[in-house]
Amino acid sequence: MKFAFTGKGGVGKTTISALFAKALSKEGHRVLAIDADPDSNLGSALGFKEAGDITPIIKMKDMIHERMGIKDKDPTFYKLNPHIEDIPEKFMVTKDGVSLLVMGTVNEGGAGCVCPESAFLKSLLSYLLLRKDEDIVLDMEAGIEHLGRGILQSIDRLYIVVEPSRRSVETADRIYLLAKDIGIKNVAAIANKVRSKEDELFIRSSLRKEIEVAGVVPFSSVIIDMDKRDTENAQADKDVFAAVESIRKRGA
Repeated sequence: MKFAFTGKGGVGKTTISALFAKALSKEGHRVLAIDADPDSNLGSALGFKEAGDITPIIKMKDMIHERMGIKDKDPTFYKLNPHIEDIPEKFMVTKDGVSLLVMGTVNEGGAGCVCPESAFLKSLLSYLLLRKDEDIVLDMEAGIEHLGRGILQSIDRLYIVVEPSRRSVETADRIYLLAKDIGIKNVAAIANKVRSKEDELFIRSSLRKEIEVAGVVPFSSVIIDMDKRDTENAQADKDVFAAVESIRKRGA
C-alpha cells in the first residue's frame, strides 16, 4: 500500500512517517520511505547515520537535465517521459529493512525556473507509486497541491498529522478539503504530541467533523531530547511506537 503524511510544519509528521515505516518493516513488509520534504529529515529519523550527506535528487541538476534531454542549459524543451526506472536502486539506501530515497520537494516555487526538475520528480514519484512489490511511506511538505491530481490519486491513504494547536487544525482542514477536491478518498488525521485528554478533545472537537481521527500519539520528551542530540528517534519511545503501530494496523 501507499501511505502519505502531511501537516503543518513542526507537528511531527517526519517522526510519525519514520515510525510508520518501521512498523511496516516489523510486520515483514518491503518498505520504501520517500522524503519529499524540502527540509529533508526522514533519514535522520530512520537512523541513517550519514543522512545529512545524502544529496536530494532535486539538486542533481546535471543528471536530471541529461535524463530530460536538455541541451545547452536551455530548460525550455525537455522530455515528458524521461528514463527513471534505474533511479530508485541507484540512489536509495537501506537500513533495518527500510529503504530511503531522498527526493526533496517537487514544489515549483523559489528562485529560478525548476520546471524540468519538478517534472522529473513527478515522473519518478508516479513510477514509484505504481510499483507493486513494496509499501511506500511518503513524507511530504505541508500541503499537497504541488504533487498534482494524478499522483495523489495513486495514494491509498493520506494521513494529516495534527498537534493540539489552532494553526495546526486550520492547516489540516485546508489539506482535507483540497484532498477531497482532487479525489483522494481515504483521508484521516493523526493526533500527535497529545499530553492530556484535554489535548485530544481539542483536536477532535476543532477539526472538521468529516475528518476521521485515526489514532492518538502521546507527547514524548524522549523523542524531543533525541532530536536535540540529532540521534535516531524512531522507536525511541515505546508508547509512541505502540500508538503508531496501532494506527498502522487499523489503516491496513
